Amino acid sequence: MIDVLIRSRVVRWIALLLLCAAYLQGGFNKLVDFNGAVAEMQHFNLSPAAPLAAAVILVELVGSALVLTGFYRWLGAAVLAGFTLFATFTANRFWEIPQPERFMVENSFFEHWGLIGGFVLVAWYDLRERLSRSARTW
Repeated sequence: MIDVLIRSRVVRWIALLLLCAAYLQGGFNKLVDFNGAVAEMQHFNLSPAAPLAAAVILVELVGSALVLTGFYRWLGAAVLAGFTLFATFTANRFWEIPQPERFMVENSFFEHWGLIGGFVLVAWYDLRERLSRSARTW
């Protein structure tokens, strides 16, 4: 049974979908409410807000699409890992926040490191798999 689950493309795709879920939801919400996305950029003192909001939408949706389709999966995963690293240090600066608000922001900061690690693993595995396939063709 475990062997079937490990080899299942459906299980792998669902796991990748779960990893990308926050980025898909965030990208679609920002796309539907672009003014809210611009306000979010302004909240974090990011400027110019509108082009950055558009870039975030693009990164979240295209990065997720690359991961889910397998087309340059390693690139999509690497971009989402880098984006998450930047966003974590921008939005979750827990060291600047007094208690009790600090607790939730600090948790979010370290939870995002888990996402970064997940995307690094996806990129690493995809590149390793591609290199292995190309070595067999030689």
